[in-house]
Amino acid sequence: MSEAPLFLIDVEKILREKAPKQSKYIPSFVVSYLKRIVHQEELNPFLRDSQHKVGVDFLKASLDFLDTKLIIKGEENLPKEGLYTFVSNHPLGGQDGLALGYVLGTFYNGKVKYMVNDLLMHLHGLAPLCIPINKVGRQPKDFPRMVDAGFGSDNQMIVFPADLCSRRKNGVIRDVAWKKTFIIKSVQFQRDVVPIHFEGQNSNFFYNLANICKRLGIKFNIAMLYLADEMMKNRHKTFTITIGKPIPWQTFDKSKTPVEWAACVRETVYNLDKQP
Repeated sequence: MSEAPLFLIDVEKILREKAPKQSKYIPSFVVSYLKRIVHQEELNPFLRDSQHKVGVDFLKASLDFLDTKLIIKGEENLPKEGLYTFVSNHPLGGQDGLALGYVLGTFYNGKVKYMVNDLLMHLHGLAPLCIPINKVGRQPKDFPRMVDAGFGSDNQMIVFPADLCSRRKNGVIRDVAWKKTFIIKSVQFQRDVVPIHFEGQNSNFFYNLANICKRLGIKFNIAMLYLADEMMKNRHKTFTITIGKPIPWQTFDKSKTPVEWAACVRETVYNLDKQP
């Protein structure tokens, strides 16, 4: 079996693939700026060095590269048997995803799946753990099938129901409203839901940019372009992960809509941050 080709960050190639009609009109100074904010020259050496690491091993190598330290609270709440949906707030867009995958992947012997940005499928070390979500266009026709396959598999499911990183509103940093998919699929496949809170935040620049774009009515998620930059700013930091008790799937009955239940679980996650 031939090995997967080494993926290196190539801004020009990504632009051609994601915006084939517009890419040829993008000025070279814009391309150079994009290379700088995605840290192409810094991340590519790491990708070369870690090219033979896959799954949990790749996640560990990534956290080591970022010099990320973790404090885990409530680890006793991790069920030792059965299949679950693990849902978390999404404050960072980098270390939070890597850390949750590493912690849960280690505990469950690599049997985890993420629902993540489809751009991350380019990382062959991460791709086996992923169900790709297209954040800048239409979902592929087989997306519902892929989601059902994930929830119907023998893997633990990791979901960030906000889809986007947390935003700052009135001085408070929180996720936007959570999507209902994890409620519907957890009930359908009879998976209890484990709430997780990840403590962390991005820079003021990131939140200000996101808010300016929202006020201007810009639909494209420009802030997403800066996630690699935010990840590098968050190097050498310690983050706290708090794991709550599983919520039985039978909880999500007809007394509330799936959207309302998603909002309830979101509040449960943020209440975990208040625990000693």
